Amino acid sequence: MDQWLGFGSIRYSPGVRELCCRESSRSSFRRASEDLARVGQLSISHESLRCIVETEGQHAVAQQRSGALGPTWKAEDCVLGPDHRSCVITGADGVKVPLITEAEKAKRRRLRKRHRKGQPPRPRIGKGSDQRYKEFKILTFYDRSHEHQYAVGTSGNHLVLGRLMRREGRKIGLDRADLAYSVSDGADWIYRQYQARLPMLKANVLDYYHVRDHVIGASHVLFGEGCAEAQTWRETICGSLLEHGAVETLAHLADQRKKVRAKGKRKALASLIGYIGRRADMLDYPRFIEREYEIGSGPTEAFCKTLTSRLKGPGMRWDKHNAEAIMALASVRSSRLWQVYWKAQRKTPA
Repeated sequence: MDQWLGFGSIRYSPGVRELCCRESSRSSFRRASEDLARVGQLSISHESLRCIVETEGQHAVAQQRSGALGPTWKAEDCVLGPDHRSCVITGADGVKVPLITEAEKAKRRRLRKRHRKGQPPRPRIGKGSDQRYKEFKILTFYDRSHEHQYAVGTSGNHLVLGRLMRREGRKIGLDRADLAYSVSDGADWIYRQYQARLPMLKANVLDYYHVRDHVIGASHVLFGEGCAEAQTWRETICGSLLEHGAVETLAHLADQRKKVRAKGKRKALASLIGYIGRRADMLDYPRFIEREYEIGSGPTEAFCKTLTSRLKGPGMRWDKHNAEAIMALASVRSSRLWQVYWKAQRKTPA
């Protein structure tokens, strides 16, 4: 039957591989192996299951890089409102992923060498990470209705993310959107990459909730945590940013700093002034609100959790390339490309 269907040259059919990836998306490989035996009557060890899923994820990464796998929508599809203008929003963020360190790898090599006598050869243990946690990068594209959305991740640095921005933006046709802008947490590396790689963006918006957190932190230093004065001051500063923007708010904070004598309070105000001042062009909230821009990065934050939830389970540690593979499968599912991806695998089951 496998020969007749064209699957004679492979051990696991696309249908079996899909079930493995589905069951492993939210639980450990050991638990997924047990569930497959109960639900699908498939007897696959957790180690074999891990190899299947990680190999499939690496295939998804390769397809994303080659352009064979990408969003099924274009910028022209992102139309909302009576003016029929297309609008695409993009966001980026960094997330910490637990990795297997070189020290842990060295320990495994010693244990394997100790028990090697009389055993068949086993795959070589590769090099581990120099740190227990590494920052992975997430890039998102979506429209205001969130009907069209796409996310992709990388284990590379900010320069790799920049190339990813250009590549994925080209797939969507971002330069053909009537309006395109970013919403992010204002990190310097994100801002610089957006300016360099996606110059067609009309604005780079600072996520309102990130700046609010900085204002809250300053209010705790000035008045104490949990008191009414701190809350009133926070509402005044945040309200000023929303109604008047950064320039008037900075003037208000500068005047207040002149009247403060305590060193800690002056330092807190100076830090907040510096934070807002460096991102003044990202804080033009009156103009953004008037033009109905989103000023919250909620969709990007949600994708960060979705794409890395499988990587951050209790006690989990990953090789860098395998973590990227698992994240690629999560991006396929979160971007509503799951059926598209597996339909293509059934047509070319190699």
